[in-house]
Amino acid sequence: MTSDNDRRRGLLARLRGRPVVRSRGRRRLGAAVRLFAALMLAGGAYTVFAPGVQAQDNPPLTAAGNEGKALFDVSCVTCHGRNAQGVEGRGPSLIGVGAASVEFQVSSGRMPMARQEAQAMRKPPQFTDEQVRQLGQYIQELGGGPEVPNGDLREGANLSTGGELFRINCSQCHAFSGGGGALSSGKYAPSLAPASDRQIYAAMLSGPQNMPVFGDNQITPEEKADIIAYIQETLKHDGDPGGFNLGRYGPSTEGLAIFLVGIVALVFASLWIAGKS
Repeated sequence: MTSDNDRRRGLLARLRGRPVVRSRGRRRLGAAVRLFAALMLAGGAYTVFAPGVQAQDNPPLTAAGNEGKALFDVSCVTCHGRNAQGVEGRGPSLIGVGAASVEFQVSSGRMPMARQEAQAMRKPPQFTDEQVRQLGQYIQELGGGPEVPNGDLREGANLSTGGELFRINCSQCHAFSGGGGALSSGKYAPSLAPASDRQIYAAMLSGPQNMPVFGDNQITPEEKADIIAYIQETLKHDGDPGGFNLGRYGPSTEGLAIFLVGIVALVFASLWIAGKS
């Protein structure tokens, strides 16, 4: 049997242990209260300072950007969405395309599109040059992207180098004469005859339709100037000294013309001579 002394020692031990249990419980409760207070403080600080952080992430638009946004909300929002994020089945996102893409598409009248087609066709522009610049500035401020530099885009250009670069990089689609040509799926490379310096530069930067993007790493700004100069000063002023240009589509049409006209004429001439002899 357990002695009275043992019972007393066990009771004293239990009594001594109670404060210890209470002390640990208080510490745990205090830690939970402090943690809750810290979370509440962090949440309150975030609530107070979050608008400021958001304002830094989305800085206010410039005057030109605001004018461009007003034009965008009237003419572009239906297909490209309220924040230019795109609308499925109507128009792609414009975030990151840059002012160069806007300048090419809008200044050439390809945008706004009248209807969905395989390719946007060139037509008279719906906006002035100033409005095109404002639209481009708005898209540029939304998500960045390539921009067409200001100034003379042909300054210091080399026509010989431009011709070589054009034949290597452009003639496969636009033909050696710049007259354009057919592509797959109802698309085509347009004629370069009506294109301005800025439109050609913007097209190289943005790669519209099936055209590849020629960034400054692929074709330097100086080489772009050479290509533009060759197109504007050589291709557009070629007087076709050989006579009728046959659409300026190259050797295919010339060979076909020789066969249909020259060979047929020779056959009939041979038959006529044989009949007279």
